[in-house]
Amino acid sequence: MSDLPDLLLASLAPTTRKQAEQSLAAYSEQQGFLTHLLRLVLDQSQNKSVRLSGSVYLKNVSKTRWEDDVQPIAEQDKAALRAELVPAMLALSGPADKSIRAQIAEAVSLIAELDFPARWDNLIDQLVASLSPTDYNVNIGVLQTGHSIFYHWRAHVRSDVLFTEINLVFSKFMTPFLQLFRQTASLLSQSGQSQDQYTLLAQTMVLLVDIYYDFTCQDLPPAIEDTHQEFFGASGGYFPFLMSWDPAELKGDSDDTTASLPSQIKTRILEVVELFIKLFPETLQNSNAVETFVQLVWSLVGSNRLPNVSDDMVVSQSLRFISTALRSGFYKSTIFSAPGIISTLIEGVVVPNTTLREHDIEQFEDDPLEYVRLDLAVSAAGTDTATRRQSAMDVLQTLVSTGYDAEATDIVGGWINKGLTEYQSNKEANWKAKDTAIYLLTAVATRGVTTQQGVTSTNALVDVVKFFSDHVFQDLQAPPGSVHPILQVDAIRFLYTFRNQLTKPQLLSVLPLLIKHLDSDNYVTYTYAAITIDRILFIKQNGQLLFAQADIRDFASDVLGVLLSKIERAGTAEKVAENDHLMKCVLRVILTARQSLTPSHEQILDRLVAILGVISKNPSNPKFDQYIFESLSALIRFVTAGSPATIQTFENVLFSPLTIILEQDIDQYVPYVFQILAQLLSLRPASQPSPAQYKALLPYILTPNTWVQQGSIPGLVKLLKTFLQRDAAQMLKEGQVVSALGVVQQRLIPSKNNDVYGFELMQAIMTFVDVSQIKQYIKTIMLIVLTRMQNSKTDKFVHLLARFVLFIMSTNKESLGPDYAIEIFESIQPRLWGQVLTNFVLPLVPKMPLKERKMTAIGMTRLLFQSRLSIQEPSVQNWPVALQALIKLFSEPQYLSQSKTDDDQGLSGITEIDFEEQTAGYQAAYSRLAASESAESEIDPVAYVGDPQQFLGEKFVAFGRTNGSSLQQLLSKGDPSVIQAFVGSLAAAGYTI
Repeated sequence: MSDLPDLLLASLAPTTRKQAEQSLAAYSEQQGFLTHLLRLVLDQSQNKSVRLSGSVYLKNVSKTRWEDDVQPIAEQDKAALRAELVPAMLALSGPADKSIRAQIAEAVSLIAELDFPARWDNLIDQLVASLSPTDYNVNIGVLQTGHSIFYHWRAHVRSDVLFTEINLVFSKFMTPFLQLFRQTASLLSQSGQSQDQYTLLAQTMVLLVDIYYDFTCQDLPPAIEDTHQEFFGASGGYFPFLMSWDPAELKGDSDDTTASLPSQIKTRILEVVELFIKLFPETLQNSNAVETFVQLVWSLVGSNRLPNVSDDMVVSQSLRFISTALRSGFYKSTIFSAPGIISTLIEGVVVPNTTLREHDIEQFEDDPLEYVRLDLAVSAAGTDTATRRQSAMDVLQTLVSTGYDAEATDIVGGWINKGLTEYQSNKEANWKAKDTAIYLLTAVATRGVTTQQGVTSTNALVDVVKFFSDHVFQDLQAPPGSVHPILQVDAIRFLYTFRNQLTKPQLLSVLPLLIKHLDSDNYVTYTYAAITIDRILFIKQNGQLLFAQADIRDFASDVLGVLLSKIERAGTAEKVAENDHLMKCVLRVILTARQSLTPSHEQILDRLVAILGVISKNPSNPKFDQYIFESLSALIRFVTAGSPATIQTFENVLFSPLTIILEQDIDQYVPYVFQILAQLLSLRPASQPSPAQYKALLPYILTPNTWVQQGSIPGLVKLLKTFLQRDAAQMLKEGQVVSALGVVQQRLIPSKNNDVYGFELMQAIMTFVDVSQIKQYIKTIMLIVLTRMQNSKTDKFVHLLARFVLFIMSTNKESLGPDYAIEIFESIQPRLWGQVLTNFVLPLVPKMPLKERKMTAIGMTRLLFQSRLSIQEPSVQNWPVALQALIKLFSEPQYLSQSKTDDDQGLSGITEIDFEEQTAGYQAAYSRLAASESAESEIDPVAYVGDPQQFLGEKFVAFGRTNGSSLQQLLSKGDPSVIQAFVGSLAAAGYTI
């Protein structure tokens, strides 16, 4: 491993990254690699880039491979790393190693999430033993590590397992934590410290308050409840003291955009108080703490006392705290009902924080994409993304929704009129006054809002549509340059926000104006126009999309032309992929216009492929990637649905760029490529063999290396299933089916992440291949399934096995059926079938999900009434209990046939294409292409049965006529009341023996 530093450096360069990562992956499978890598990271003589790259690689291995079933890390290597990680954190406690320490802290957190406390029982002891009474660099490292472990509690659902872990931590960490908090607060209160000392102590306090939040996020620990006054008390409490603590030594530059340490401490304290209002209101009411903090917030942020960008975080959190206190309802009489308080709140806190600052205007001009991102961010407790304006808006919305609507609307109405009057007096100089007025109106008019749907309910005291026509529409219509661009963006955003309050005809009338703004020279204007068109076209009423292809047929191609031109003009790969809002709008137009794009589909396709060619040189934006591939997939789906002959065009244009992506192994795009290839091939007749260009891919697809990338597996399985449907006999002849079974055996079934795809591929093989030719391989795989069931059973895996057995029993194929299932298990071990049936299959029969109930009913009917072996020893012993399970399933017959859904209209997946939060990473992510999936492409193993109840009745009668005495004997072994009711219901339906 002597070349490890060179490989880590090479992994940072785009030209050498791929080869270096492959070499690193090979090394990572060697014993001792992880501890060797950690020592390299700690080696101060190494290049800093090597050390940082090594720390990132160590974290990524911890994230992706710690519990991997296919490439497992040896237990002794895991143990060695666990023993060295906390000492490594302490060794990295110097300020120069902060970025490296953050990666190692995350590795500790990831491993602790899986191994603590069961396999890492001394972790907290190591941390406590490392705390220092004097060395605050070390303490920061310990607290950062602790917080990285405890932080996960915030998102966990309450459970016995969670509280066992929390109580273990409290028993060891709580006392030293409280001691360190007291010591640090005492040192902070002492004047005369140097700037460096204050900095270390304040960094420590930020982490201490973070951990205080971690410790109280689930329940109130007795030790913290007992010290409530010590922390929250109005006189002498640590939190009120820290809210006022602002030493001159730590005051940042007024132009600095990063929050100062005192500001960070205040923000976190307000997060804690907000949490207490939500979870422990009685505790706060006993101490009058909220009244104290409202006064502190008033003096902190009232009358715009903190105007700098570096103060945004504490101002936003202060406003969120006010909103939470209002929403709680506990302080209506004690705080918010005092005379003039609402007026003071609106005029002193809300209005000043809704006014645009020079920084906002500069950002609009110089960093427009960040301006849009922040402007769209949803105010949410505990997030740093909500701006001052959104947090101020949240306060107003809370006032409106908590009984202060009349007073708030009246006061804000005065400010809105004042702003509009100022604007009219001098439009050029006073445009900001109108911007504030529109923002205030938006805030006071909004009662309910969601990211996807916009405003869902409004303040009855505000006429949104009238305000739009009187004050906003004029700016939407205005020629470019005649009003300030921010006012034009305000007009577009107003439409975006209140799209649900306008009728379809009104929306259709403003769409041409939005389309005109797409061609604007202003980045924010055309971006907001794209966002708003996307959201308008996504509006649903009664579960159905409001706009259909007929509504946009006349201008869809032109809109796509403008959008694609904007994207193409950006130039470099990074700039082209930068604005994912534009590509999302492209996708939405394609999804809405559908077949009406057929005349222009070739030009659209060529341009999308050209853009893909540019961005593939340096993939940089996963959202953009998702939308461009989804756009290609949607275009294929809808154009070929109306004109099947166009499949040839799509293949001619796409095959070369898709093949290049596979050849160059652009791992961000490979998962998409397999899905699109599967989609293209599935559009060809299933009765015809696959064309040669597709078949040429099979050897590559069946190479083990192709299955290493987690994200590729769903698309690969989908593509293989499509091949099997067309070429099963040829693939069997050439050994490719055996290769596919090898993938199932080695890569899929053993893996907890991929087992679902293993069963999916097995089902496809058994559907299309002559199973008599592969019987020995199926037996081997079932042995692996049972071994996995024994060693690492999960609820999901039990369901997958039960579904697979039911699939075999229900499939109407000569070589399959219930006797085949019984024979497979009995050939492994006598009487094994009975164990599998009673332990795994029958308990799940009544619980199968809706879409699998028909298959379940038919599989069980065939087992009971069409199987030769099920009525012979030893299987006959299980017959009565199997019948009970089937009867239970049929007790809810309404679930056996699906109602008409989007699937039946060929819209499967389409209505759910909405990637508000595409948080998937690059390599490991599987980004599903919803447009590539359709109900028609899925093979229904029980399509041969129309009505499961009729099928049951017919098979019951047929079985009774050939096995009359046996049937009576079998029925007599069940619960008489259940059996009589069952036979009676069949007789009532006309099925008697």
